[in-house]
Amino acid sequence: MAKDHDRIYADFREVVNMAPAELETFLDSDKSKAVGQKTGGSGESVGHASGRRIIAIRRKKKADLTDDDYAHMNKVVGYVHRHLKQGGPDKDVEHSPWRYSLMNWGHDPLKD
Repeated sequence: MAKDHDRIYADFREVVNMAPAELETFLDSDKSKAVGQKTGGSGESVGHASGRRIIAIRRKKKADLTDDDYAHMNKVVGYVHRHLKQGGPDKDVEHSPWRYSLMNWGHDPLKD
């Protein structure tokens, strides 16, 4: 289990390239709230809720992460990899729903 956690932690740190404060600012924007699949009648998209969870995870020490945290981290890695494989728009990636959706999950595809 520790090996799985180490792999998930490393993969998560690789795909989540937005700092907690940067992600928090983005989640407060209309761009963030305009994208994603909304479920459960809350009005909040799955990705937006994930972004809030990512911030909480990133602010924890590694030793304090729970199995549930690792499960969410693994979900984030899977989502980002799948979304990147789909590819973004040919034009105006910077202002695209594709980019904003990824950013809700902590990954800005325009960052190096």
